[in-house]
Amino acid sequence: MPVELPFTALLNHYFAGVANAVLAMLHLHPKYPQRPIDNILAMEILVALVLLAFFALVRVTLSVEKPGPAQHIAEMLHGVVSDQAESIIGHGYERFVPYVTVVFIFILLCNLIGLIPGFITPTSKPWVPLGLATLTFLYYQYQGVRANGFGYIKQFLGPIWWISPLMLPIEIISHLARVLSLTVRLYANMFASDMVILVFFSLIPIVGSVPFLALHLGVSVIQAVVFMLLTLIYLSQAVSHEH
Repeated sequence: MPVELPFTALLNHYFAGVANAVLAMLHLHPKYPQRPIDNILAMEILVALVLLAFFALVRVTLSVEKPGPAQHIAEMLHGVVSDQAESIIGHGYERFVPYVTVVFIFILLCNLIGLIPGFITPTSKPWVPLGLATLTFLYYQYQGVRANGFGYIKQFLGPIWWISPLMLPIEIISHLARVLSLTVRLYANMFASDMVILVFFSLIPIVGSVPFLALHLGVSVIQAVVFMLLTLIYLSQAVSHEH
């Protein structure tokens, strides 16, 4: 039986029955019914709870005259994402900012939580980046159809009608490859960063491992930003109109 982190054990103690009931509805059977919530899911739940608490704090302390620290952080994050969205997407970028902001913060926290003793990095497991990449793929495809209607299919057919039968499968494969690209880029970098820290932490005293912890911090921020920028690029291509 795998080792449980303290937060995972707490979730299983109180919510194992609920988790088993949900899995039963989906016709899934956990390997350990007493512990249906694994460490990775527990870390994702923890990050989601932190985000909910942060947004709730921003909402209840919202003030024009005396903005608090939480509001300053929220405004800074919103400003960063909005600036990038405006430069990449252009007109009408505002409706995409909430999704991209949440994905950016969620990935950033998932990347960073592994630096805290007693926690692990969820994005160092492939299914977490895969889930985020799949959700992003479905989101920008939906926004493309919403913005262009049936005409969205033209983006898959190419500019010349007589090569459309050739372009369609190529474009479909290209879009599906984006899911693989987003997944592998995030997973591989975070997995490698975790392995580097683990190796050097076992060979060098704690003080000697500080540079590698700083490296993990840098990789975490960069990968969250890259995921955000690629999401914006895919959105800009999906919602663009032919003139």
